[in-house]
Amino acid sequence: MMYYGIYGGMHLIWWIVWMVLLFWIFATPYDIPGQRRRKDTPLGILQKRFAAGEITAEEYKEKKNILQKDKAD
Repeated sequence: MMYYGIYGGMHLIWWIVWMVLLFWIFATPYDIPGQRRRKDTPLGILQKRFAAGEITAEEYKEKKNILQKDKAD
């Protein structure tokens, strides 16, 4: 009977803690739990390449227009 006395609710609390932990691990948009890096979008990759100087401004504008056109379709 002591189990349901003062500490009876602890069992429920631990279930809630485990469910929140499992939700965090499997339902977050990150690749690996604890790794705080989201997946790169095609536009984000294009912006990084332009910022690094790998492509010219004309190439950037052309590819950006193509990506935005594909997104609208």
